[in-house]
Amino acid sequence: MTAMYLGARYLGISYSVINTLLYLPAISVTDVVSTTCHIMYVALAWMGVVVGAVLGAIIIIRLHAMYWQSTKVLTFLIAIFLAINVPNGWITARITMHSPGEELILSGTHHCNIVFDSYDRLLVAVTWVLTTVWETIALCFAVWIAMKHFRELQQSTGWVIGDCFTVLIKTHVLYFASFVATSSFHLSYLSPTISTSIGSQIYPCQIFSLVHMFVLGPRLILGVREHYAKLVEDSDMGTTMTSPAFQELAQVSTCSV
Repeated sequence: MTAMYLGARYLGISYSVINTLLYLPAISVTDVVSTTCHIMYVALAWMGVVVGAVLGAIIIIRLHAMYWQSTKVLTFLIAIFLAINVPNGWITARITMHSPGEELILSGTHHCNIVFDSYDRLLVAVTWVLTTVWETIALCFAVWIAMKHFRELQQSTGWVIGDCFTVLIKTHVLYFASFVATSSFHLSYLSPTISTSIGSQIYPCQIFSLVHMFVLGPRLILGVREHYAKLVEDSDMGTTMTSPAFQELAQVSTCSV
């Protein structure tokens, strides 16, 4: 998981550079415009696919640990993830092959513009709808098991374990919120009126995408480490945690992170 974390972070640097070259109006791309724009767009699209797969693997490993390494849960999550991401990969391949790039000049500044027809625009929306389904399922799994542990601890010890609940859920909720914001901007491509307005959509959309994929996504790994550190700290202070689920998560975290 450390390799996944570092890979996502360093890939984010390349993504940011290409994204800047593709969208900033100060960059002139007058030479071989269509080819240059298309290459940069293809690179960004497939980086998104790779990072999405990495984040999906991180979420699966995280939930697998939280569910006591349940084989049934692992099988279900992998099946759902593949059922959603295989079509997404096919859609990405189709769109990158059929969406040409062109130069758009606005107020004397040069912009790369990717031309989507109505069908491609619909496919883009489908990828985000499918990904939203996956992220929602993952969030429901995380919230359900955390609430279950929370109730068990309250009943067995009477201890309100707010800190542990926060460590487990905080990173996932923030990650999901950033995904919802990013997805909302991308789904607005369904509207031709909005999609033709570069200034109103590009910058917020790209900012949310970067934060979602390369900041809050990798933070899911750090959330597990923070939880284990909290367990060690509480153990040193003489705090007793009786829930086998949290103890198992701590053991799995040291092996997998």
